Amino acid sequence: MADQLTRAMELLADHPVVDGHNDLPWALREQVGYDLDARDIAADLTGLVHTDIPRLRAGGVGAQFWSVYVSGSLTGDAAVSATLEQIDVVAELLERYPLDLRRALTADDMERARAEGRIASLMGAEGGHSINNSLGTLRALHTLGVRYMTLTHNDNVDWADSATDRPAVGGLSPFGREVVREMNRVGMLVDLSHVAATTMRDALTTSEAPVIFSHSSARAVCDHPRNVPDDVLARLRVNGGIAMATFVPKFILPEAVEWTLAADRNMREHGLHHLDTSPPAMRVHSDFEAAHPRPRATVDTVADHLDHMRAVAGIDHIGIGGDYDGTAFLPEGLEDVAGYPHLIARLLSRGWSETDLAKLTWRNAVRVLREAESVARELRKQRGPSHATIERLDAPQD
Repeated sequence: MADQLTRAMELLADHPVVDGHNDLPWALREQVGYDLDARDIAADLTGLVHTDIPRLRAGGVGAQFWSVYVSGSLTGDAAVSATLEQIDVVAELLERYPLDLRRALTADDMERARAEGRIASLMGAEGGHSINNSLGTLRALHTLGVRYMTLTHNDNVDWADSATDRPAVGGLSPFGREVVREMNRVGMLVDLSHVAATTMRDALTTSEAPVIFSHSSARAVCDHPRNVPDDVLARLRVNGGIAMATFVPKFILPEAVEWTLAADRNMREHGLHHLDTSPPAMRVHSDFEAAHPRPRATVDTVADHLDHMRAVAGIDHIGIGGDYDGTAFLPEGLEDVAGYPHLIARLLSRGWSETDLAKLTWRNAVRVLREAESVARELRKQRGPSHATIERLDAPQD
């Protein structure tokens, strides 16, 4: 295994990880109110967050989609304002650490960052509530650098069903399909993590550009609604998109599902949100875990998902989206962003070729963004900005 870990590090030096989803901006908001002096990511912040520059370097990360997530409890203009604050802290990180982080808006920017030895920094908005049913707001987020939007988070939005909420519109509403078309036109990737399978299928039918799953694994391996069914994985071969496997144990390890429900209840009983990863919340988690031992996911658990996703979607249509700083628990060997080489080493031991691994880590994600840019250029020649409204498109039909 030591030889494979050495090979993994060598491979990542040439083809670093493009990670599809990291919630550090929200952790900075929740823990220190965006005070970067209190969370200087140039230092090792082990025990406080999963992510810092030394561990990104150790993990062979070459590009990161920073999630500019805001809680679904924020709606309307409050959700938009919070999203802008998330975008602002990413900009502050880029200004503060210019030798390590490089703003990236395009696939070419990603390649330039790799050539410079810096980490390409892109942004993804997590949840359509961030645009408050406004295509103009969607375009403004793109102008500010957001390069994907997850159509929902854990709750439905007015125009799209979430995987973890009761069905409301049956997938995408007419306005939801217009959101997808406008994302295609401006060059914003359509992210289908968190959405219901009906929404996935509607988006694939509607989208003229490749889609992504920024942090989702295989439902056939772990039957959780946050994962991707095989029929949807298979459609990525035609669409050209990618599914980026996540590391969240409750999504990838069947035995962890019931345990997580109990742990979430315990958090609520202590007056805490079940997604809270602040140090006080983690102490509550730790006390619960001491009394109720947690089923442990491992590097092999993630590798099982990637083996399946490669078999169904094809090697050109998979990637990695760890969800660091967006989950309380992680697999053994993947406890923070320094862990990616362990996963690559395990895949090498399973017979993955270095060419396949280069696609998994770097080439597929760069290709998808490049193709979305190409589609956007052509669509902008054909049509201008959409000014459709949800009131008009989703009005009840007589």
